[in-house]
Amino acid sequence: MNRRAAAAIVAICVSIKMRRRKKRSVWVKDWIKRRAQLGAYNQLLSELKNEDPECYKNFLRMKHDDFQYLCNKISPAIKKQDTNMRLAISVEERLAITLRFLASGDSYRSLSYLFRVPQQTISKIIPECCDAIYRFLKPNYMEVPSSEDCWKKKSEDFKNKWNFPNAIAALDGKHVVIKAPQHSGSLYYNYKGTFSIVLMALVDANYKFIYVDVGCNGRISDGGVFANCSLSNALSNGSLNIPPPMPLPGRAKYVPYVIIADDAFPLKPYLMKPFPFRNQPGPNRVYNYRLSRARRVVENAFGLLANRFRILRKPIELCPEKVIKLVTAICVLHNFLLERSSRHVYAPQGSFDEEIDGVVTPGSWRQDPPPDNILFSNRPLASNMSNESKEIREEYKEYFVSPEGEVSWQYRYIS
Repeated sequence: MNRRAAAAIVAICVSIKMRRRKKRSVWVKDWIKRRAQLGAYNQLLSELKNEDPECYKNFLRMKHDDFQYLCNKISPAIKKQDTNMRLAISVEERLAITLRFLASGDSYRSLSYLFRVPQQTISKIIPECCDAIYRFLKPNYMEVPSSEDCWKKKSEDFKNKWNFPNAIAALDGKHVVIKAPQHSGSLYYNYKGTFSIVLMALVDANYKFIYVDVGCNGRISDGGVFANCSLSNALSNGSLNIPPPMPLPGRAKYVPYVIIADDAFPLKPYLMKPFPFRNQPGPNRVYNYRLSRARRVVENAFGLLANRFRILRKPIELCPEKVIKLVTAICVLHNFLLERSSRHVYAPQGSFDEEIDGVVTPGSWRQDPPPDNILFSNRPLASNMSNESKEIREEYKEYFVSPEGEVSWQYRYIS
């Protein structure tokens, strides 16, 4: 068969296929055309704002004033121009669709009925809005401290609130469950039997994220995730402007400012973890209790995140690149809502674990059954430890059982 004949056959096949393709009956469906009058933003949210502010806050996870602030902040990145054919979807509607998706985890189809916006349009709106939220809020609400004074303030918070001096942050990771990407094989398959990407986060004493790394495939071990993230490199080369070592209160030996983590991470001079295994001596158990107590901030931050943004409680049916945009936006929104006047809406009294004289009252987020993706657990222990790291941990242990460092209730929790 010569080239002309082959080309003719291909042209005929394409022509037949085009004829068989169903012709579009309407450009925009009638029920979508009525969005301006009956859509959720113009109708339902307007009613909630005026008649039931509490339900408005629950619907979007924030007050109207904060919603408007956010609209103004990200408007330059998501605003579209009207055309002669149709009016553009407003910035407010785009943001409302995105926030409702993050808050509820509803499908694009469900949101299309609620907001009277086509699914294909929603699939473009949500990643674009999430990207804008992260880019415009991050400089003010989720920046890694850049000066020694800022780090010292973080350390003072840990000392005053959690009785752990020289600590600057708590570190942990969370598997964000996703639908298996096409042709990915076992790349995203994790030890829990699900497909995921990893959120690695650094959290301060006030439950705020100060650093997140999102997107590493779930197959990689948590130690590997940490080793390959920019935070690990910055800690290793000393580029974070962390203050020089200082003695613990009432002690003479200088110890560095540290990050606290669990067994899955390596013990480093700048990274403290528990003594492994059971049947440890009493002072070791005291140290483990005090470290676990201070590290609770990262567990609470993850717990509240999944409780408020329910998209994190189910497998996300988007490609990993879009999931990364969703998760980073959620983390910066968490900080934004904790810092602004919406804190009592987003995290009212009792949301986080509370402790008085060692008696812990669980936070309200724990009332939800834990999702499959809540935290790392049952992981192999990291075991590479230097002598310097061990000496620093020993100094903390000695401090916690000394008159200067002990707390009255700690011995009740080491049996």
